Amino acid sequence: MQLYNSLTRTKEEFIPHEAGKVSMYTCGPTVYHFAHIGNLRTYIMEDILDRYLRYTGYDVTRVMNITDVGHLTSDADTGEDKMLKGAKREKKTVMEIAQFYTDKFFEDCKALNIRRPEVVEPATSCIDEFIRVIESLMEKGYAYEAGGNIYFDTSKLRQYYVFHNFEEEDLAVGVRDGVEADSNKRNKADFVLWFTKSKFDDQELKWNSPWGVGYPGWHIECSCISMKHLGEHLDIHCGGIDNAFPHHTNEIAQSEAFLGHKWCNYWFHVLHLNTNSGKMSKSKGEFLTVSLLTEKGYDPMVYRFFCLQSHYRKSLVFSWENMDNARLAYDKLIARIASLKAEGEIDQTAFDEQKAAFMRVLDNDLNTSLAVTAIYDVLKAKTNDATKLALLADFDRVLCLNLIENAEKKNAQKEEEKASSDDPLVKEIEELIVARREAKAAKNYAEADRIRAYLAEKGVTLVDTKEGTTWRIEANA
Repeated sequence: MQLYNSLTRTKEEFIPHEAGKVSMYTCGPTVYHFAHIGNLRTYIMEDILDRYLRYTGYDVTRVMNITDVGHLTSDADTGEDKMLKGAKREKKTVMEIAQFYTDKFFEDCKALNIRRPEVVEPATSCIDEFIRVIESLMEKGYAYEAGGNIYFDTSKLRQYYVFHNFEEEDLAVGVRDGVEADSNKRNKADFVLWFTKSKFDDQELKWNSPWGVGYPGWHIECSCISMKHLGEHLDIHCGGIDNAFPHHTNEIAQSEAFLGHKWCNYWFHVLHLNTNSGKMSKSKGEFLTVSLLTEKGYDPMVYRFFCLQSHYRKSLVFSWENMDNARLAYDKLIARIASLKAEGEIDQTAFDEQKAAFMRVLDNDLNTSLAVTAIYDVLKAKTNDATKLALLADFDRVLCLNLIENAEKKNAQKEEEKASSDDPLVKEIEELIVARREAKAAKNYAEADRIRAYLAEKGVTLVDTKEGTTWRIEANA
């Protein structure tokens, strides 16, 4: 498998540290608000990577953190604590906010078929690990105390800006949004490992430490949680492209300073989901959620399908028109699969050929766009339906688009509709809806009202929409 490594900016053959096993770390959500669908695009693509590694036979252990303390509104150690901001907004405790939005995040993941990692660890459960690593960094000369805070000293590194070709002067204070000067820092690239009373004295979550009562910085948590569960060597670290700097840059700095050797071999970054006005962000106010998509009538699988139609290293533009196009394509795809009949024996030669083609495109830097094309190639293949259905079920172990499940639901719905069409009441209702439509077209509103009233007496409620008239029988009729 060839995988693009953000660290080297090249596609490389994926070779795990231990043969047959993969350790994988995912930067989890900061649980102060709902995840927006841009965040969830990243988790969808990480899920595909996870599932494909398992599909090809690897034993994968995946770890995800939950940030419930220490993440400030600027990723560069300035601004307000996001968790505190959420608690103030909703007049709840920080831990109430954390639990609520953690649950909502995993509800969204379930709706989108994003499998839950084997290990999910909140930052607040690892305070002892953070303190132990920070103490070691101080002993080794990589960290210092200033103004009550503990900082990582980036000047002690041979190279700090590992994901970019930046020179130090290129990252002057003020270049990135929200970056402010911190007079405690020896170098402007230094970052906080532990905050004390020098910042946010009213912080709800505080712990004793060798440096006074305080709480951890954001960057230290991922390093420590990964090492706690996956050891000193990490195969793949995942996240959105906006995490590459400073978050992942700082993770590498502190992890390798602590360990004394290379920490992670492959860095997997997913590009942004944009709207017509730019990158999707919670800071802009209203933002798009899975709940909003479902409220507007979109199956979450339509959004997953939309994401898979683009490569993870390309920015993707969201619009309602694009979602409508994705829904139309997905519905047509399900209808085509629903028309297949599970008859005959599986043609093993044809199955192996199509599966090999599917794996070739995913082996080439996880090209999900061509993997979706492989679904259509199966439908067009000159083989029997039993083989096609077997292939689609096999591909969906990776893509998880509910292809077979939704095709079966569609066929069951057709059977229900066929059965109900023979019901005398249903036939009468449908005929009266047509008669009412014709009466309204002829401006015979009295007749149209009479038909509505007649059906209401039978317990039938009519609902007029832009698409036409639907009906339902009230439960207490």
